[in-house]
Amino acid sequence: MTSFLISTLLMISMNTTGSDSNNNETEVAVFGAGCFWCVEAIYQRVNGVVAVESGYAGGHVVNPTYQQVITGKTGHAEVARVEFNPSVISYEELLEVFWHTHDPTTLNRQGADVGTQYRSAIFYLTPEQRDIALNSLRKTNDSDLWDDPIVTEVTPLTNYSTAEDYHQNYFNNNPNAGYCSVVIAPKLAKFKKDFPHLLQESL
Repeated sequence: MTSFLISTLLMISMNTTGSDSNNNETEVAVFGAGCFWCVEAIYQRVNGVVAVESGYAGGHVVNPTYQQVITGKTGHAEVARVEFNPSVISYEELLEVFWHTHDPTTLNRQGADVGTQYRSAIFYLTPEQRDIALNSLRKTNDSDLWDDPIVTEVTPLTNYSTAEDYHQNYFNNNPNAGYCSVVIAPKLAKFKKDFPHLLQESL
């Protein structure tokens, strides 16, 4: 288990125990939904989200590089690590955004991005997150949101590492780049239309 994961689990344990609540306490969620640039950009705009980091999770290589991950041979998924304030937004609401802002019915693919590194995945950090995610998946599968069955994997977070600096805050730093304008901008527009009640007030 990496030192990052140990510290994250300790943080969650401290934040979810004890009788006194603190509005500044945060929790962490980790989602894979295709290219992490897209996922990062969406969750950066969700009210109650404190920070979002692009990274890699679930593979068998320690601290892989982007060039290794995109071969599909390391077993990693591109993910967004979402730090959020549960007194403002719940894990369930974050999952609702997750189901609506990517296609969870296409195996190892999001649009033109193809490979296991782009798989739809929920990486849980606690048994509670696992249960909430599985219940959310069942409810969404039973709804009319998607015509085809959901193929999202729900799995414990393992072997997480932070992506290279140039991947961080990518859309905000490169709004006019081709991928950003063609792929990410329309997703953001749809998110803002579908979830105006979750949008940060400053946006």
